[in-house]
Amino acid sequence: MTGWRLQIRHRTGFQYGGPVASSYNEARMSPGSEARQTVLDARVSVWPTARTYRYQDYWGTTVTSFDVQVPHEVLEVIADATVETSGPAAPPTGGLSWAELADPDEVDRWQELLLPTPRTALDEELGALAAELRAAYGPDEAAPAVFDLVRREVEYTPGATGVMTDAVHVWRQKQGVCQDISHLSVALLRAMGLPARYVSGYLHPTPDAPLGKPVTGQSHAWVEWWSGQWQAYDPTNGVPVGERHVTVGRGRDYGDVPPLKGVYAGPSNTGQSVEVTLTRIR
Repeated sequence: MTGWRLQIRHRTGFQYGGPVASSYNEARMSPGSEARQTVLDARVSVWPTARTYRYQDYWGTTVTSFDVQVPHEVLEVIADATVETSGPAAPPTGGLSWAELADPDEVDRWQELLLPTPRTALDEELGALAAELRAAYGPDEAAPAVFDLVRREVEYTPGATGVMTDAVHVWRQKQGVCQDISHLSVALLRAMGLPARYVSGYLHPTPDAPLGKPVTGQSHAWVEWWSGQWQAYDPTNGVPVGERHVTVGRGRDYGDVPPLKGVYAGPSNTGQSVEVTLTRIR
């Protein structure tokens, strides 16, 4: 398998309409080492300066928590990482059947990743569509069929939706971003009986990226599903997850993996800034 080494800088934060007395925050912006990627360096810095505490949440995502106890009108968080990635994994063979996936032990094991969330609930039309796909394919073929369908029907359109948009709305308007396309894919997979999770991370936009050239990127989302082992696919781009992808977090939907969230005491925030830079260095 081919491999890349990527440098990532993710800068984000909030601006407020006046001094904020205090804020309590969680950042999910740091990748972790796992089978497909190795983290060589990862650090998070905060301004105003604050002591940070790092832990893994329930879903295994690295969280940097911090609170700022001095008055501030701007909050900025910068996450830097250097990560080695590998190419797409070989397709598995001999996955579970629908009957095996419906075994009570399997259902109990993955129940949280089989239940709908507010962002991944289906209406009657989409539920019937999921049933048709399940009847037409075995588990190993059903997931690719879902991704092909969603990619055909939903056009990638920046700005067409918001962070609270659900799968039904995306299906009806036929437009969305990577978050929406992933939510809709996850929803259909779960309705068929395939445990599925939402994955957040980064994607280098250039398949044949030159070395040493920084490019503007963005946070990205894709899907993993279980049919005897976990598999990963990027339905927005129609490609397997490979050397251009860096995983940061997993969960039931976006609500489990927002890059930055928190609470504060003070005036309303006036906007959020986001800047992601990726550089291939090997």
